[in-house]
Amino acid sequence: MKISIDSPLHYLTSVTKDRLPVFRTDKIKGIVAKALDEARTSSGIKIHAYVIMPDHMHLITDGSRKVADTQRYFNGVTARRVIDHLKNGSFETSLLKLRQEKRRRNHRYSLWDHHPNAFSINNEKTMMQKVNYIHQNPVRAGLVERAEDYLYSSARIWKRKPLENEPLRVDMP
Repeated sequence: MKISIDSPLHYLTSVTKDRLPVFRTDKIKGIVAKALDEARTSSGIKIHAYVIMPDHMHLITDGSRKVADTQRYFNGVTARRVIDHLKNGSFETSLLKLRQEKRRRNHRYSLWDHHPNAFSINNEKTMMQKVNYIHQNPVRAGLVERAEDYLYSSARIWKRKPLENEPLRVDMP
């Protein structure tokens, strides 16, 4: 795969509303991973690297769509799955923290901060910097000592040591 201005990748960061640690448990991180896989499969957008942290996630995706459209799509699917899980499990306290004034689409809850952080990656050097940043995120946060020990990250896959039951497979560039 050749990365260039004409065929960029996208680096996406999505932060939870008010930086709430919504993804604190493996159960919720698993729901997010499944939602990302569902979004990837249904849209044909490739995910090259990822990490799901307690209050945000990073993705590197292909450039088959506009960066804002890609982020909106992934955020929409993950928000629906997480909010549905919270509603079905009667997690009223968590839902209350995500409550917002009804917006134009009549949404009552918001999982994501609505200040998107996304940009295009136009070369391999920048891509590798972002992949390393993503994979080292749990280490910098003190969640693990080695990047590959963090379950909800593509670090193991990039080291060619995936688990049999990886939470989310990625499309290697």
